[in-house]
Amino acid sequence: MPQQAVTVERALAVLAAGTVTVGRQILWSSNATFLAEVADGATRLHAVYKPRSGEAPLWDFPAGTLCLREMAAFTLSEALGWRLVPPTVLRDGPYGFGALQAFIAHDPDEHYLSLPAPDPETVRRIAAFDVLVNNADRKSGHVLSDPQGRLWAIDHGVCFHADWKLRTVIWDFAGQPLPPAVADHVRRLVPRIRDDGGRLRAALAELLDPAEVQALCDRAAALTDHPFYPLADPSRRAVPWPPV
Repeated sequence: MPQQAVTVERALAVLAAGTVTVGRQILWSSNATFLAEVADGATRLHAVYKPRSGEAPLWDFPAGTLCLREMAAFTLSEALGWRLVPPTVLRDGPYGFGALQAFIAHDPDEHYLSLPAPDPETVRRIAAFDVLVNNADRKSGHVLSDPQGRLWAIDHGVCFHADWKLRTVIWDFAGQPLPPAVADHVRRLVPRIRDDGGRLRAALAELLDPAEVQALCDRAAALTDHPFYPLADPSRRAVPWPPV
C-alpha cells in the first residue's frame, strides 16, 4: 500500500507508539536494516528499522552508537529548521532497541549524482549539514528524491565523530560562501548547542559523547566565523567508496 501522507508530528507519534511489523531485510546495507510497517490505529507508515544488535563493529566509532547518531542527525536537522532527515525515533522493536525512520518513497535509480537538476537550495543545505555532522559517508544514494521531487538525506550512522572525517560526493560548492540563510541558521545554532541548560544540548548529550557534542559546537562556530564550504583535504580520502 502507498505511504500515507501525515505531518511530521503525527509520523513521530506513530513511529514511537505504533506496532512494528518487520518485512524484508535490505541486504545491501552494511548493517542489519529492515523495511517495516508501523501501525497506530488507522495510520500505517512504512519505515526503516535499524536495530542496534545488527550494527557491524567499526574501528573508529564506539560499538552500539550508530542508531544514536541517526537520531542525533534528525534532532539537529529539526533544530536547524531544515527538515532534511526523515522523522526518526529510538525505540524497542522486534530485534531490540534501535532507530526507526519513516521510509521515503523513491526511485532507487534516482540519487544525487543521477538527478539532472536537484534543488540547489536543498543541496546546499545538505552540504552544510554534512559539514556540521561531520558525515563520514555521504554517498550519492543517501540523497533521495520523493515523488514530489523533494530531497531527503538519510543514513547518518557514521556522523558526529570528534575527529574530522568528512567524506562526501557533494563537493560542488567547495570554497564558495554559504547562502545567507544557511549561514544565519548555523549562527543561531551555536548558542543553543553551548547552552548547558538548553533542550538541544540536553538532547544531543543523551545521544553523543561529550567530546562529540563539543566538536559539533566547534564546527558550527567555525562555519559562523568563516561561512564558506570547506575544500577537500588532498592528504586524505574525501569521497566515500563506493560513491553510490
